[in-house]
Amino acid sequence: MTVLVIDDEADIRLLARVGLTAGGFTVVVADGGDQGLRLASDEQPDVILLDVMMPAMDGYATLAALRADPATAAIPVLFLTAKAQIDPGVAGEPRVGILHKPFAPRDLATRVREFLDGL
Repeated sequence: MTVLVIDDEADIRLLARVGLTAGGFTVVVADGGDQGLRLASDEQPDVILLDVMMPAMDGYATLAALRADPATAAIPVLFLTAKAQIDPGVAGEPRVGILHKPFAPRDLATRVREFLDGL
């Protein structure tokens, strides 16, 4: 299974890559929404881990663009956030979940699998 991690923080991308790779996932990383959209279309990942707060294109704008493109509209998205909640309009959307920062890299693969199993 392939996971696309979209986060502007290099440390978070590294921690996610380490945890997910150790858990058997193939990992692709992007440092922002624009790059993430291109990679989502090209790679067709099984799930996207998406940071909420990013400069230029935040997670909500990135999600809207993903859902507007038929090639990426159905990809499940797990928001990465340090906030207690995500926007209520997004929270109820099918195939969207929340993973709070900070996270333990060793638990990340399990959390992603649990999210996907719950869909």
